[in-house]
Amino acid sequence: MHGNAQLIGIAIPILIAIVILAVRNSRPRRLRLEAMWMRPVIFLVLIGVTLASAPLPSEPLALLVLILALVLGVGLGWLRGSLMRIEVHPETHDISARASTAGMLFIVALLGLRMSFRNAAAGGGIAGLPTAALTDALILFAGAMMITQSVEMWLRATRLLGEAKQAKSVSGPPANPPIVS
Repeated sequence: MHGNAQLIGIAIPILIAIVILAVRNSRPRRLRLEAMWMRPVIFLVLIGVTLASAPLPSEPLALLVLILALVLGVGLGWLRGSLMRIEVHPETHDISARASTAGMLFIVALLGLRMSFRNAAAGGGIAGLPTAALTDALILFAGAMMITQSVEMWLRATRLLGEAKQAKSVSGPPANPPIVS
């Protein structure tokens, strides 16, 4: 019976996350290029403050895990950002973004992985790593993923906006659909 309760305890938050993500991402949200720098800066400050509150582990295995978490966070952040659908209106140059279904499933999978990882780490660590090193790794992973996603989206939105402006100046008033990536 204890295993079923634990499974339900994992499944319910995942189902709630799926519903929230589906509702939130069902319509495009406006992107403001001039404000997109704020999210990475906020995450950098939060990560810095969090990690500075305690000394980083000095064991080689713990440092390797921190580096791996950072590299995975950057890679998966780039992937997640590239899964976002970005559109530029050809006349007004308004930019909007919408999460793809693949992107939503990716986040749900990460939530499930995090919950199972947290449950495994609750016993005092995994593979001889202290819990503090694991939590630092999760912070680095999440922060790197969010920062990299924002950077990838900003780069792509800037490129698409430039293409839309160039297309408008070359062809005059467009009858074209939005530029999408």
